[in-house]
Amino acid sequence: MSCNHFSNFQLKEDTTYFFYIGELKNYGLNVFLREALTRIYNKPYDFIAIVPDILEQYNYKNIIAINPDLDTCRERYNTNVSCRVTAREFVQTVSQDDEIKSLVTEISQKQNGVFLYMYESLEEMTLDEIEGVSILGPDKEIARMMNNKSFQMQSLKDTVPVVEFRNCDGYDSLLATCENLFLTWTDGIFVTEEYSAAGINSIVAHSIEDIKDKFKNQDVPFLVTRYVPHTHDPTVLGVVANSEAVYIAGMADQCIQNGNRFTGSTFPSVLSPDLEQQLTEYTRKVGAWLAGQGYKGIFGCDYIVTESNEIRFLEINARKQGTTLEFCCTLEQNLPEGSPMLPELEYYAVHHSKFPESTVEPKSNPSNIHWGTYNYKIHEPVVTSGYIPHAVWERESFAKIASNDLLKDYLILEHTGSDLFVTEGSFIARVVALGHDHESVNQGIQQGKKTIELTFKRKSQ
Repeated sequence: MSCNHFSNFQLKEDTTYFFYIGELKNYGLNVFLREALTRIYNKPYDFIAIVPDILEQYNYKNIIAINPDLDTCRERYNTNVSCRVTAREFVQTVSQDDEIKSLVTEISQKQNGVFLYMYESLEEMTLDEIEGVSILGPDKEIARMMNNKSFQMQSLKDTVPVVEFRNCDGYDSLLATCENLFLTWTDGIFVTEEYSAAGINSIVAHSIEDIKDKFKNQDVPFLVTRYVPHTHDPTVLGVVANSEAVYIAGMADQCIQNGNRFTGSTFPSVLSPDLEQQLTEYTRKVGAWLAGQGYKGIFGCDYIVTESNEIRFLEINARKQGTTLEFCCTLEQNLPEGSPMLPELEYYAVHHSKFPESTVEPKSNPSNIHWGTYNYKIHEPVVTSGYIPHAVWERESFAKIASNDLLKDYLILEHTGSDLFVTEGSFIARVVALGHDHESVNQGIQQGKKTIELTFKRKSQ
């Protein structure tokens, strides 16, 4: 059985193509890259997006939707299904798909080379082994090493202030280490596998039983850190070209539930200018360290701020962030016309180890854009009974807020559609809310969530 779910791409004779490989939520980033490549090479560019998102319909052009778990889930539940797959399994499936390999080879031969633009550079990607095919992003092996949380902490402990941590080489080491630490780390212990994202392979534990229930004898390396009560969870987005060229795109406040579950972000940060400046300086240091390891491209840094305004580094995400598109839309309104956006900066970082002379780093928010995101993740199976049309004007909404044509707005993006069984751990939709203050943004988020909730019911109901 084929893993391909949907395809609508059409090739134009006079156009050069690149491939985007990643989740649909960053589809809009490719429009910025398309515009940049068209300028750089002085010829028309476009893209084909290969995504794992399973929706009822797609209001996007040049899409290939492929999900290796789809047929299994359909057989299991005997109905139309929307299910999520891990990034690594998705990328491996894309790399091994004969039709995709043939398409990439054909386009590469026709236009004398082709770029792969990935949400995250993963070792499972092997299409770049085809002649003329290259990844427009960080090196795969270097990105893998940089995303190792234990390696990050050990390497950066003398560069930025980090939370207290211990490295555990396996399950038995984890239990023995935490048994002792619970005596002094009384607020809890954050336990994570060395490779984890969005809280999937992590937990805030308050007892050994919490750890046993979560990890169930998984004998892999772990990082444990002291859970520190805190007031804010800022994240900083950047691009690194070399140790002297680290671009800071902006800072947002993350919304974290239960200590480890990321649900969205809000911009601008509510932190004081002094704290923002300190976070920026720390992120530049992290970026310089990344450059020293050979990493070039977009990255993010997560921190916490305690009640006494102490900053502690948590982790690097050596990849694009879920809000990279929103930052692009913000930068476009806040920077001088013609300033390179994040995909263009990443292109120059990867290909030239420097940024173009027209690069401008944001110093303020003159357009007074406020935004927030909410990722509506399903924690138990649901059945959809309605659909929300795909909003495709996110970039335009940012422009209207900046020009005061709109005071506030909210968009519901990537809704799965109606009459689908949505499996646990999947996203049913995403909300982006805009305004000129955080109150308007919060109103939009709440309204978006309520609207989404009208479209499904829990399987048990």
